Amino acid sequence: MDRVDSSLIALRRILRATDLFGRELKQTAGVTAVQFRVLQIIGETGQATAKAISQRMRVSQATVTSLVDKLVRDGMVLREKSALDRRQTNIHITARGRDTLDTAPDPLQQRFVRKFSAMQDWEQAMLVASLERVAAMLDAEDMDAAPVLDGGDIQRATERQG
Repeated sequence: MDRVDSSLIALRRILRATDLFGRELKQTAGVTAVQFRVLQIIGETGQATAKAISQRMRVSQATVTSLVDKLVRDGMVLREKSALDRRQTNIHITARGRDTLDTAPDPLQQRFVRKFSAMQDWEQAMLVASLERVAAMLDAEDMDAAPVLDGGDIQRATERQG
């Protein structure tokens, strides 16, 4: 097998792994991987703002708003005006959201982070450079993307904005 085929197969395996995990998470926990990441961020302290979430996930506030809207509809988070600054809205995790965090399968990106963190510094740098190069080859280096191994929800939210 030549290198082109090998690289395409590796890309396909990555896409397939993220797709299969996304389906498993949706089926078992009722949320997408991106929604789950929003829940994790809010769950760290019990509350967060859309701005804080967008900065952590490196996506637009409009994308976060779409993700939070779905979590509010599902009863996993709620919005509340800040008592300190009425212009600010805090997003709070609910008991249902906490249960989702506790019972969901191990997120794919956390598996990646554990294994990536165990790599030598030079291996990490080489892998990051290679992945950035692949993104550039696919003309994807400027796409709105969170550090979550799932693409569907962010992509749909971004399409709704544009």
